[in-house]
Amino acid sequence: MKRTKSPLSLSDQIKRKTSRPAVKKAEYDGDTTTMISTGSTLLNLAISGGRVRGGGIPAGILVEIFGPSGSGKTVLLSELAGTIQRQGGQVMFHDPEARLNKQFARIFGLDTEKMNYSNPDTVPEVFQAVRNWQDLDKEIKKIKETNRKIRTSNNSQIIHGIFADSLAALSTDQEMDKDEGDKMGMRRAKEFSEELRKTCRILSKNNYLMVCSNQIRQNIGAGDFAPKFKSPGGEAIGFYSSLRLRMLNPKKIKAKKTFAGKEVERVIGVKVQVEVFKSSIWKPFRIAPLTILFDYGIDDIRQNLQFIKDYTKNTTYAIEETAIRTLSPSMNESIQLVERNHLEEDLKNYVIGLWGRIESKFESERKSKIR
Repeated sequence: MKRTKSPLSLSDQIKRKTSRPAVKKAEYDGDTTTMISTGSTLLNLAISGGRVRGGGIPAGILVEIFGPSGSGKTVLLSELAGTIQRQGGQVMFHDPEARLNKQFARIFGLDTEKMNYSNPDTVPEVFQAVRNWQDLDKEIKKIKETNRKIRTSNNSQIIHGIFADSLAALSTDQEMDKDEGDKMGMRRAKEFSEELRKTCRILSKNNYLMVCSNQIRQNIGAGDFAPKFKSPGGEAIGFYSSLRLRMLNPKKIKAKKTFAGKEVERVIGVKVQVEVFKSSIWKPFRIAPLTILFDYGIDDIRQNLQFIKDYTKNTTYAIEETAIRTLSPSMNESIQLVERNHLEEDLKNYVIGLWGRIESKFESERKSKIR
């Protein structure tokens, strides 16, 4: 009697398809032993998916996240800070706008009681605090004794995070002086330049990740070919940032519900495109879609399901392009099925493999340049 092969499980199918790297990995001279996730699979891939499987943000660099109000800058900062805490690192959170609250932070698993939180007024206060950050070794030893999940005994592989939300709210000592004031209006840009020049080497040396959010301002007097908007604080922030993420115009997500026989509509979140505006990690100008729900945070499952549907032949939401694992024609039902069956990692792994196969289409087929 002829024996038939038992069908492969979903996990085995995904592992078989994604076990071979789809993109040739170029060498990266930064520390990629621990990557910090943004909370979005597609954004992680857009940042460094061609260097490290799954992508993410490495330590030792300055990151600027800039864009219009309500585009999710604070959400990204909080997501990154929560990830660092869960991986055993320490968090310093500067909040000059004094907007971060405990209820909002809990959405991202961020424990405000266990981080160094402050409301600085001036530019030097933020960067001097980074240079004076002490006693990390003592804190790390305590964490190692209570948390066996830390994979290494090498302190340099534990990422510590400094966050500032936002740089546009910072003043200068002259500006705070009621009598003198900043009459020339240039002191803040000079202070950013001075402080960043003294601080960026410390980030690399101590394996710190510094992430700052920034607003945008209309670029008055810009010519036809100049950018119409710019981030405040002078040119130093963009110059010293190894990674700049630009949040493009958010679009409202609306939901309709029936109450007492009447239809009620509410805005429940935003959709935003995130552009890798500058990168010394991998290729710039990649764009990743982001879905943010107000009472949930970054909805990675929703975006991953949509990505598979958009770039396969599927007509429904599924984890396999061959529709072996069709979920549902409804996005909300598909999300519930993923969560109920604990398929989050399977979904993420399939997206990473699919993204890699797409990127491989754009690899250069030319031989190395003779120099």
